[in-house]
Amino acid sequence: MIKSSANSRASRARRTLALFLPYLPSERIIKAHGPPDHPFALIEKIRGAMLIMAADRQAVSLGLGPGMKLADARARVSDLLAFDHDPLADADLLSRLAEACERYTPMVAVDPPYALILDITGAAHLHKNEQALAQDAEDRLDASGHSAHWALAGTPDAALALARHGLKEGAEAQLPVSALAMDAKVHQALERAGLYRIGDIAERPRGNLAARFGMELTVRLDRILGLEDRPIDPLRRIGNVVAERRFSEPLTHIDGALTCLSELFVEASDRLNERGQGARMIRMMLFRCDGDVARLGLETGAPTRDAALFKRLLRERIETLNDALNPGFGYDLIRLSIVASEPLAPQQLRLEGGEDRHGDEVALLSQLSTRLGRGQVQKFIAADSHIPEQGLLALPALNAPPPVPWERLSSVNPPMRPLHMFDPPQRVQVIAEIPDGPPHCFTWRRKTHQVIRYEGPERIASEWWQRKNGQQSGNGGLTRDYYRVEDARGRRYWLFRHGLYGEEKANPDWYVHGLFA
Repeated sequence: MIKSSANSRASRARRTLALFLPYLPSERIIKAHGPPDHPFALIEKIRGAMLIMAADRQAVSLGLGPGMKLADARARVSDLLAFDHDPLADADLLSRLAEACERYTPMVAVDPPYALILDITGAAHLHKNEQALAQDAEDRLDASGHSAHWALAGTPDAALALARHGLKEGAEAQLPVSALAMDAKVHQALERAGLYRIGDIAERPRGNLAARFGMELTVRLDRILGLEDRPIDPLRRIGNVVAERRFSEPLTHIDGALTCLSELFVEASDRLNERGQGARMIRMMLFRCDGDVARLGLETGAPTRDAALFKRLLRERIETLNDALNPGFGYDLIRLSIVASEPLAPQQLRLEGGEDRHGDEVALLSQLSTRLGRGQVQKFIAADSHIPEQGLLALPALNAPPPVPWERLSSVNPPMRPLHMFDPPQRVQVIAEIPDGPPHCFTWRRKTHQVIRYEGPERIASEWWQRKNGQQSGNGGLTRDYYRVEDARGRRYWLFRHGLYGEEKANPDWYVHGLFA
């Protein structure tokens, strides 16, 4: 006798809900343009022929389906309409429906082209039972104009196979062999051998099946039967701490939603405090009754449990949204997740008082980054490179590493590097006494400067990996000879000759790379 997935070890450990949306492409067309007066199909040109990739419910009932040529289909149904197949739009719609299903569980995965997988282990307590949860998901999809078939099982493969074929849990043996999703030749070979259903091959020795059809068939068979499990790849990773609140009467005002988010952050902070951690990245989801989901994200410059800072950053984030939050008929679920956290030890000020200047700096950076964008507020970090323009990196202040002391310059000797550098260096025309000698005068920005003093050259070679077989690779691999020069008016410049004269380049170019104070 075949063991059903409900009785297997995997089914006792996990519970999976699969949602199959067979008419997703056609329903997307109907939602965008309204219901057409005639049956229609979505077509794509493949190898010179127009093939049907998907069809609406009426066309399917007339015997039309994927893989059929448009000319043959119109020979059967003369008034058949045709729209361009857009798989990217279908994938985007499927992702948005997956986001809406995150109200049931944060473990939601997309199974292209038209299915969703929900790991509802431990989530059924929010409804009467698992069937009630699945029915609620189907009802919400139907209200948004999307028909769905659902099935529950212990493994994703079993749930998907049952949902695609309109069967319920426990009917795995009745599935056709095509549910294995193998190559068409394998399915034909199984049917020629008289094996038409999963139940026909379930009791066959696995060794014989693997020898004839490969190990992949036995693995897929065991997954459908619930004897072997596989993890799903959720749309988003689960936060370290998740706090949520459901409402019997939906919230219709933004202020109420913001107050709820603040309370959820305090709740999450208490749990972080028990672990000695603080939040670095916060994700918020506001689920509307009509299935729309609003998403907000915050990132802080250092781990924090400061509720006041969270409120300020939340206000800044909302003010910078391109589309203002619209509660519509109201939010019935609000969820806050701590996506990233770091250790945060308690701090105490000195007995004589004082201020937390570091905390104020972090709060300011977080607020400015939230308002202007994380890439617009940057910090300079020293880099280990002898190339002048690569001696430091500009990184977003929110994820820059802890600062390290910069090397102190001697107050006796003049600085070797200018205070202001051009990126990229600017081209200049130079006259030198000898081709590989120091500059005598140079023209920059249509003005000629007479050099009265110079120091150099300081030779800076390129990185070794920019050289090929001992030869220089492009201009980026040329050697530079730098000179610190002073013109007749006392202004000082940092010039370099790009390339060794006669060796790397016949006529090297000159550039001004920086200005000294």
